[in-house]
Parts: sequence; structure tokens; C-alpha cells
Amino acid sequence: MFKRKIFRDQQLKFMILNLLAFTIIFTIFGIIIFSQVQTTLFKKTDEELTSLKERIADGPPSDIKSPHPNQESDPNGPPNNRQKNMNPRIMVIHWNEDGQILNKEEIGTVFYENYLQEYKLDQTNIEKITMTVIDEEYHFRYIIYKDTNEDDDIAFTQLMLNVDPEQTILNNFGKLIIICSIIFVVLSISASYVLSKKMMKPIIQSWNKQSEFVENASHELRTPLTIIQNKLELLLTAPQEKIVSKFENIALSLAETRRLSKLTSDLMTLARADSAETQLVKQPLHVDSFIESVCAPYKEIAESQGKHFWLNLKGDIQINADEVRLHQLLVILLDNALKYTGETDSIGVKTYLEDQKIVLEVSDTGIGIKEENRKQIFERFYREDKARARESGGIGLGLSIAQWIVEQHNGTIKAIQNQTKGTTFIVKLPM
Repeated sequence: MFKRKIFRDQQLKFMILNLLAFTIIFTIFGIIIFSQVQTTLFKKTDEELTSLKERIADGPPSDIKSPHPNQESDPNGPPNNRQKNMNPRIMVIHWNEDGQILNKEEIGTVFYENYLQEYKLDQTNIEKITMTVIDEEYHFRYIIYKDTNEDDDIAFTQLMLNVDPEQTILNNFGKLIIICSIIFVVLSISASYVLSKKMMKPIIQSWNKQSEFVENASHELRTPLTIIQNKLELLLTAPQEKIVSKFENIALSLAETRRLSKLTSDLMTLARADSAETQLVKQPLHVDSFIESVCAPYKEIAESQGKHFWLNLKGDIQINADEVRLHQLLVILLDNALKYTGETDSIGVKTYLEDQKIVLEVSDTGIGIKEENRKQIFERFYREDKARARESGGIGLGLSIAQWIVEQHNGTIKAIQNQTKGTTFIVKLPM
């Protein structure tokens, strides 16, 4: 129950973090797009305002007039009576020093009374293109500048360009972004939930493996410690006894101590492998000569147990490998072969070249491994027959270490069933 709560809380954290990340990215993306659209829409209008300001500055203001609402220009009339290519959306307003509009008739009396009667001159944005809204409905971009022409009472000229079409596009685009944002938030919640579940999978697997590892390690450590403690306590009950009479208790304690030492050594190897602390020291190594030297003592042990030990070495090449770790790999495979074979059984080591790789096979005619258990034999603390493994001193870590050694050499290892009986371990290493 406590473990589920931890996983649920962690998944919720991942989900919130993913959602925040998606939201921030989309918000920044939306702001950039909206700003670019706004800039693009108003770029043309601002250029027109600036261009018209320069034209007015170059000539008399009477040459350029606002479109009169009640008056149409004659396109066929003389040039002096026509407006000079002026955008009909632009309105020119002349102000005096007192902030009063001087060209009311030119603007149009009806338009002035309805919209500009309450409009005031804003001198805070001189020479700056600014946005304004008139009557809470009409949007204009305008620029105000001081009139330098010595004409009448004109102190300031204001160029106003109606941008209702652009503003409508911008408003619609803003609504579209809001709708997309809502859809994106919903999709982000779903995506964040899915991603958080996927992110939790390796964490849960690691947690379960760690819990299983600690549980198995504790069990494996507790058993020999209990035996050693019991035997030592028995020795304390008879302090006057001679060593000869308590030989069995002492021998068993020593055997469990050796087993405990091997277990701690294997655990340290795997712990360092997990933390990537162990670095291989690779150097040129002649395969057949190395294997022959490692197998020599095991051949004698096998023969003393009435077992047949054979070698078929055809890997007469050199490879770059860690000699210490390869020695450990062979010891693990040969030790397993000796443990799970009986009298008259055979153990063999074979090397050959295949597909630019050196292949090492360690086979035996022992009890073998069930087909459904072959995928699990490389898992830590896995033992097919726990009772038999206990008797032979196995703790289920050897093949895990063997697999790590092979993988560190960029190779592969697998177990297959022999044609007759027993198991063959096939190791492939790059040349």
C-alpha cells in the first residue's frame, strides 16, 4: 500500500512536470506566432503612415487632404484637384497649440461630431506610431508630429489609418489560438498521463528488482551467518573439549565462511557493474593458449571425479580483451559444468571462428536446463533447483556476472540444449 502511494505520487509529479513543459512550450510558441502575425499585419500600414508623413513634410499640407465624407474627388480633373495617391483609409488631422482640430470641414462635420468631438490630442507619443480605438469600435494606427510648415495655426499634424480589417483578422486569430490552446491543454493532459506511466515503468521495474535483490541477498547472507552462529555457540557450551572432537562444527563454519566471502565478492562485482565503476583493462590475448591454461586445473578435477573433459580449440587468433574478466567468465561456466554433471558425464570446451567473431562453447552432458527456464538463468539469484543449488554451494549470481562480462566485451551469451542431454553455453566475442 505504501509502495503504491509512492508510485502514484511520483507519477503525478511526472504528469504535472510534463504538462507544465508542454504548456510553457505552446505558450511561447503561441506568443511568437501571434507577435509575428501582428507585426506582419501592421507593417504595411505603418509604412504607409511613415511614407505619407515624409510626403507631407516635402510639400505643402494643402496638397494632401483627408477623404471628405461628403465630397468625392474628380479623377479626371486637374492634378491640383486630385489627392496624390492617398490611401482612402487614411485621415489627416491638423491641430493647433490649444489642442483643437482645425480641419473639421475637410474631415467631415458628421464624422467629427459623431467620433472626434471628444477626441483629445495626445502629445506623449510624438513621432511614434501608436494604436487607438475611437468610440470603442473603430481601430486606428496613427502618428503625430510637429508641423514645421509656416502655415496658418497648424502646430501638429496627425495621420490616422483605419485598421479595422487587420484588427478583425488579429482578433479571429487570437480566438483561434485560444481554441487551439484549450484543445492542446486537453491533449497535453492525456499525453502527460501516458508519458508519466511510461516513465514510471522502468522505475517500478528497478524498484521491484532492487527489492528482490535485497530480499534475496538478505536471505543468502542470513543463512550462512545463522549456521556459523549456531556452530560457534555450540563450541562455547563445551570450552574444555578438544578441536578434534568438534572438527565437524569447525569445518562447517569454515565452509559457510568461504561461501559468505564468495557471496559478498559477487555482490560487490554486480554493484560495481551497475554503477559503471568497473573498467575493463583490454590487451592482446591469444584465445586458445589462454583457454587451455584456464582449463588445465578443471580437467584434473573432472578426471578425479570420473568425468570426461575434452578440448577442441580452433581459435588460433588474438583478441583485445580483459584477461582477468575472461578468466572469471570461464571459471563460472566450468564451475557450473562440474556442479551439475555426474560421474561418467563429459565436459567440453570448444573454440572456432564464425562471422568475424570468436565463438567459445562450454558444453556438458549433465542434468541440463528446462526450456522454459533458459531465459531466466541470467537473472540475479535465479536457481532452477534451489535445493540442489544449495547443496552445491550455488547462489544464483554466477551467470549474471558472466553475462555482464560478455556484454562489456560487446559480445553475446546464450544457453541451448544439447542434442543428447545437458547444456551448452555459447559465447560470441568480436575479433
